[in-house]
Amino acid sequence: HTMVTTGAMSKRIDRLEESGLVTRRTSVGDRRGRVVGLTPAGLAVIDEAFTAHIANEHRLVAPLTDEERADLERLLARRLDARGADMGTVESVDLIGLLAEEWARVGAVFELPECTAEVVVPGVARLLRRAVRNLLENAVRHGRRTGHAEVVAQLSLQGGHAVLHIDDRGPGVPPDQRERIFEPFYRLPGASEREGGVGLGLALVRQIAVRHGGSVACDNREGGGARFTLRLPQSPEIGL
Repeated sequence: HTMVTTGAMSKRIDRLEESGLVTRRTSVGDRRGRVVGLTPAGLAVIDEAFTAHIANEHRLVAPLTDEERADLERLLARRLDARGADMGTVESVDLIGLLAEEWARVGAVFELPECTAEVVVPGVARLLRRAVRNLLENAVRHGRRTGHAEVVAQLSLQGGHAVLHIDDRGPGVPPDQRERIFEPFYRLPGASEREGGVGLGLALVRQIAVRHGGSVACDNREGGGARFTLRLPQSPEIGL
């Protein structure tokens, strides 16, 4: 693990603040101020920050580094933990449309039961897209470890819930690790930092699911690999 100095992190936060992506609150005796969270622009950038370098659109003099993307991810996790934080506008989110865009981006197979006209849930579209994207990218990443990048996404309605299964052909997740992988900064034994991320991707998925009154779980995929299941209620009673 690379040791991160306070000075290095402070310089990164300076650049993110200058770009309008984070805010600080100054306090007596603290000239630099304390970071308190993401700005609306920061919340917008985070949608793309982990899949593409964002530069001129947000006054960044250079593309976001991996460390700066990790900083934004940590700030999003902290904001999701703050129950009173405003996470955005709750609206009716078309999961079929959202998934169609995301599975096409990673080359996954998208399966939808016949006669399913629409699957709509109440929520913050930006957060739901982040949850789906994290699950898909996790599946692709682990599939590559075994040389099988096939990912299948299945969406259906079950008992008042939208249920999304994302299946991969990776090495799978041992039973005693299937809850731990949703803990912040936890990595499966043998996972390489070179594979990307800081161990927050699945933790963010769970936080987002819970904030929407839903859940996420991991199980085996028949024939090898892992199955992640995201359940989201169609009822508007959510904790956002």
